[in-house]
Amino acid sequence: MQVTKSRDKRSHPKAETPAFLRSPCAVASTLDLVGDKWSLLVIRDLLRGNSTYKELQNSPERIPTNLLADRLKKLEEAGLIDKTAYQEHPVRYAYRLTEKGKALREVLGAFARWGKKHIPGTRTLEVPAE
Repeated sequence: MQVTKSRDKRSHPKAETPAFLRSPCAVASTLDLVGDKWSLLVIRDLLRGNSTYKELQNSPERIPTNLLADRLKKLEEAGLIDKTAYQEHPVRYAYRLTEKGKALREVLGAFARWGKKHIPGTRTLEVPAE
């Protein structure tokens, strides 16, 4: 004898959760967006006024080109940056922070203050005031 289970037709649809979330924790979710080794450094450099791929690549940490391209794509998909073509042949883009991305200024400031206090010899790279 074969037994089959019927599906409950009254089942409630699951609330949609963004794909980047591993949990509803705000810290974990933020780290999913910008918690890798390079993303906050790209954001720092954009806050400092760098906007082209070459300018971002020339940061003091020397991000590898494949990682820079990947982080720019992820930051754009997350709505933290946007890009505008400034050259047609070959196409080259200028990147800028969105309002959502600019809101990370305070977070970067907290990281910088903590680093200066607890890691001897570190310094703050100048970030223009908003």
